[in-house]
Amino acid sequence: MSVVSSHHKAKGLKPNSPRPAKALCSECGLCDTHYIHYVKEACAFLNEQIAALEAEAHGKSRDLTQEDDLYFGVHQEMMAARNKEPIEGAQWTGIVSSIACEMLTQGKVEGVVCVQNHPDDRFQPMPIIARTPEEVLAARVNKPTLSPNLSILEQVEQSGFKRLLAIGVGCQIQALRSVQDKIGLEKLYVLGTPCVDNVTREGLQKFLETTSKSPETVVHYEFMQDFRVHFKHEDGSIEKVPFFGLNTKKLKDVFAPSCMSCFDYVNSLADLVVGYMGAPFQYQWLVVRNDIGKEMLNLVADQLETQPVSSQGNRKAAVQQSIPAYDQGVTLPMWAAKLMGVVIEKIGPKGLEYARFSIDSHFTRNYLYVKRNYPEKLEDHVPEFAKRIVEQYELPTD
Repeated sequence: MSVVSSHHKAKGLKPNSPRPAKALCSECGLCDTHYIHYVKEACAFLNEQIAALEAEAHGKSRDLTQEDDLYFGVHQEMMAARNKEPIEGAQWTGIVSSIACEMLTQGKVEGVVCVQNHPDDRFQPMPIIARTPEEVLAARVNKPTLSPNLSILEQVEQSGFKRLLAIGVGCQIQALRSVQDKIGLEKLYVLGTPCVDNVTREGLQKFLETTSKSPETVVHYEFMQDFRVHFKHEDGSIEKVPFFGLNTKKLKDVFAPSCMSCFDYVNSLADLVVGYMGAPFQYQWLVVRNDIGKEMLNLVADQLETQPVSSQGNRKAAVQQSIPAYDQGVTLPMWAAKLMGVVIEKIGPKGLEYARFSIDSHFTRNYLYVKRNYPEKLEDHVPEFAKRIVEQYELPTD
């Protein structure tokens, strides 16, 4: 890959200055660097281009006539997996960290773009280029706040690294794919996580204080397959709060506008995706998109316990009911929310059908958000696969 020098004349924006995407900026970090030169093309919220970038990254775009492609993107295989020996302190069993460590240890890459916690705030993201497994392990646990991962692109260029692993979410990866041939790399590996509903640091605080009984001791949290939010606390205890008991009216505005306008939940452009939503409890959902993704997975194959993906139930009635409930800010009494959670856990969607439920719920919500707040962007910003998913449901006409 050749280095294009024209961007060196540009300068990254100063902190807190207006961003080209304005309110829709996801703070991916690109505009903090001289790669802002490419922002009109690269930004996921200025130029939606998933299909074109899929073709570049994977050799083809998704087949919209195939349901798994429509929902989960281009892939060679999917599976459920967990580490046989979990990494202590990891949010799950540590598959992402294991892969990143092996990539460094085996000399596949010289550095790993990942996100540690700021020393002054456990939830404030601090992007770094990890050069050792120890630095990778210090970045374990998902960060639920907007994170400027690409702010280190100039450091990558200056380091002289030729082989790099980048770990990130959809909006970051779309921007990275758009500029990857400008960085001077010979080989880029992309390990992605599914992503939805990130918040600012202030928004996170509001969410924790509104939802958890002990917000100051929360280590991490996740919206899980049992239709509950699982909060892990410093003492190792798990607090579970039913989705249907969340204070929707208070929390409707807590999520970033970029996340409310995103349709890349499954991180379509990563080589390998590791998440939870298509897998049973205590397992992770792995999506191998191309040969590079398979190469990464092979490094840890002997460390994993795997099983085939499965699918059970029917999501559509639950999704249709959730559309007006969210729209109107409906919150059930906690006793009713717990009861509904128990019932849905027993008879509701599981495995890949739960993943489709989650995608449908967010895409319908986000489609309405864009339609109401950015109607001029609706046609170009919503990818064709998202339009087809949304078309399955009856939306409010206002």
